[in-house]
Amino acid sequence: MPTLKRSRAVVLLSGGMDSCVCAALAARDHDDVAAVHISYGQRTEERERQSFLALCQRLKIHDKLMVRNEALRAIGGSALTDDAIDVPAGEEVGHSVPVTYVPFRNAHFLAVAISWAEVLGAEKVYIGAVEPDSSGYPDCRPAYYKAFNDVAKTGTKDGLIEIVTPLIAMRKSDIVRLGLELGAPFDLTWSCYSREDRACGVCDSCALRLRAFAAAEVQDPIPYARR
Repeated sequence: MPTLKRSRAVVLLSGGMDSCVCAALAARDHDDVAAVHISYGQRTEERERQSFLALCQRLKIHDKLMVRNEALRAIGGSALTDDAIDVPAGEEVGHSVPVTYVPFRNAHFLAVAISWAEVLGAEKVYIGAVEPDSSGYPDCRPAYYKAFNDVAKTGTKDGLIEIVTPLIAMRKSDIVRLGLELGAPFDLTWSCYSREDRACGVCDSCALRLRAFAAAEVQDPIPYARR
């Protein structure tokens, strides 16, 4: 009898709401899922790491890779990596790319995930990028991932690894609903840009998250300093 090939995926798991739902999707659709978490000197890196480990345990993801990227904090230019730049409140973010954008961050993340996928023999790399209801980051657009898929196809040994972005066209409230259907453990996630004890409730990421849960008509289960 021929042996059926087991499907394997690598998921980039920051510990936030979107990556949590992405990981739950990958766990549903693949035999084996491996999760990679990248710390890059961001303000809430310790809290995000805790969420990553807790999510892996709850979702029964055993293969984990935790990497530290020193380049992004050294480069700076973002409120998430430069303490001299204040994290803006959600209402202060307009139509231009906000100061919470980390320059070309997702390229660093994808490079690690694709490298590990090649070693593991995984055919998919999941990332929870979202374009609607987002902060307008340029590395969250569909065209970006189309281009990066061309890079992965050209730059890997077999050219078979595909980057998948299952949430990219979804509104945040729909991501919440999908997560609830999948049993995604939102209580273990962390999205706040500025605090590690309780989510601030006012930064752009908190504001987007709170609006999403309100639109989905469910209570966000994490603690907030201000809702």
